Order: sequence, then C-alpha cells, then structure tokens
Amino acid sequence: MFTIRLILRGLLVFGLFNPATHAEAAKNPQMIIRLDDIGFCHGANLACQRVAEAHMVTAVSVIVNTPWLDEAVAILKQHPEISVGIHLNLNSEWKEYKWGPVTPYNQVPSLVDEFGKFYGTRKALFAHRPKLEEVAKELRAQIDLAKRKGLNISYIDNHMSAAIATLEFQEEMEKIAKEYNIGISRYFGEKEVPIVFSDPIESKLPHALNNLGVMTNNALYLLVCHVGTDDAEMQAMSDLNITGPRSMAKHRQTEADVLCNPAYQTAIKARGIQLIGYQDLIHTVPAKRPFVSDKYEDVVRKALEK
Repeated sequence: MFTIRLILRGLLVFGLFNPATHAEAAKNPQMIIRLDDIGFCHGANLACQRVAEAHMVTAVSVIVNTPWLDEAVAILKQHPEISVGIHLNLNSEWKEYKWGPVTPYNQVPSLVDEFGKFYGTRKALFAHRPKLEEVAKELRAQIDLAKRKGLNISYIDNHMSAAIATLEFQEEMEKIAKEYNIGISRYFGEKEVPIVFSDPIESKLPHALNNLGVMTNNALYLLVCHVGTDDAEMQAMSDLNITGPRSMAKHRQTEADVLCNPAYQTAIKARGIQLIGYQDLIHTVPAKRPFVSDKYEDVVRKALEK
C-alpha cells in the first residue's frame, strides 16, 4: 500500500495524474499512452520500465507467448497504476527470433509453420487459411496465461492487426472481450495521435511535440508507441515485413527517449492534457466498434495474390 501511495504521489507532483472523475476530467483533452510489444524481448521490457518510472505510460500491451513474459509481468506488478492489455498475437515477424502459440501447436495447425511457429507476416498467415476455431482457442489461451501469471487485465488489442483482420475474427474478439469483461483498445472513441515510429530518428521529438496540437478539449486520444533499447539484442533482429523500418533498435530507443524527454512532458502539462488508462473507461464509456473488417474469404484471396 505504501508503494502505491508513493507512486500516486509522484504522479501528482509531475502533474500527470488527476484523481478527478472521468466526467470532470473530460473538460480537458485526455490521452492514453499505450506501449505495444512489451514482453517480446528484454530490451522492450527495459524501455517499458524506464518509461513507467518517468510516469509517461498509462497502458501496456503485453505479448504473452514469448520467453521474456515473466520479466514484463514483474515490471508491471510494480506499477499497478498502468492499465494492462493483452497484445493478441498470431504472427512472429522477426527473422532471427521466432515464437509460436500458447496452445500446443498440434492443436492449432492452421496457425503455424512446419516447425510449430507463427508465420512471419499477416499475408503468410492468411495464405494458409487460419481456422476461426483455432484462432479463438489461441486468443483465449493467451488471455488465460496472462491471468495465471497474475496480470490484472483491462483490455485487449491485436499485434499487427492479425486477430482483427477479418470480420469473423473481429466478431470473435468482441465475444472474447465480453466473456472476460474487458475492453478493446480503440473501441472507446479514441482519436489517434499520429505515431512517430517510422519518422526519421532526428525528427521524432519535434514531430511528437507538433502532434500534440491535434488534441482539443472534450476528446479522448490514443498514442501508440513502440519502445526499446538500441543494443545488441534488438540490433540483431530483422523484420520479415517489408514495411518495418530499418535500424529498428534505434527507432525504438528514440521513441522511448521522446516519452522521457522533459520538453515532451512539459508540453503535455502545459496543454492541460490528462493521462488516463483503460481501467478508467471500461465501466464508464460505452464500447463501440470503430470499423468493420473485411470478410474472411476476401482477406484470404488478397493474401494469395502475387
């Protein structure tokens, strides 16, 4: 209890936490800062810890089917003020670093390659016609694993959009959220703050500062970040997706630097932006589907095109 009080006191000092109700706080812009891919490697976890200690994250999306999950769990248990989400995962995009399902791979054969690992890209996954019942089984297994590890889950989202890529998958994900009584990121009317992940390294901070200008009063915003460390571990990884930026480690390190930069923190405070998490929304704001995904057969057909 003392630790929680100390954390909250620190947030008050920095002006980044306000114990006002959601209705009262709605007079000012509200922003969720969400860190994706936490748990996938040691560097991502270290960056998450760094940003959490700077009080500059309110939601953390965890990939659970990776070797570094336990470290991520330990970090998040030290920060109960952060909303925890499951980054529902159906693909493994790093050439040198592969993971597979939580479910035994022989129970979800349409989701895995000959070695029992996830496919590297969404296109490759759908070219192999993943079965809805196997997807549903694996997504539930990921949430159940997180709960067994002791994570207090507020929401789910999806890694590289695979788990929501078809209307049928989208409907199943919505069913799962209702079943577990948790929210879905982007289902609360969040407006997007432009991300800076693919921006040039030297432009990330000025672009991030400029992007705060999109925020107006009486609106809720979501900023999605991908943080990491520019070290040997992350430098060794290469993305199988052609859209992935080169020098990924530098990009993720710089994104963490932006969040921890005093100029960025000062700009948030000066604009009166309140940082909130999903636990503040799931029982007060009605959820609404933000878009409708394409039908399964259409997605598969596109994946099979040369």
